[in-house]
Amino acid sequence: MSTAPTRKRKKAAPKTFKAAYDILKTNAAELQQQDEPDIDNLMTTVEESITAYRVCETRINAVQRALDAAFSEEDSTTIEDSNAN
Repeated sequence: MSTAPTRKRKKAAPKTFKAAYDILKTNAAELQQQDEPDIDNLMTTVEESITAYRVCETRINAVQRALDAAFSEEDSTTIEDSNAN
């Protein structure tokens, strides 16, 4: 009988924030629940987590830029309105 370790297959990069966040939550939970580290799959888990983190980070940054732009437009509209009076 073979006792070769099972390897996780590398998954495609997640397309959405939710999918990426779910990967991060799942990987964190798996790592926390291990009594002994699964060294054979650690690199796959880390690489998958880094990819997911970058998707989340990109999405959060895009939302932040959009909010900054929206509030900037709102501020300039408020200033223009107050100058018109």
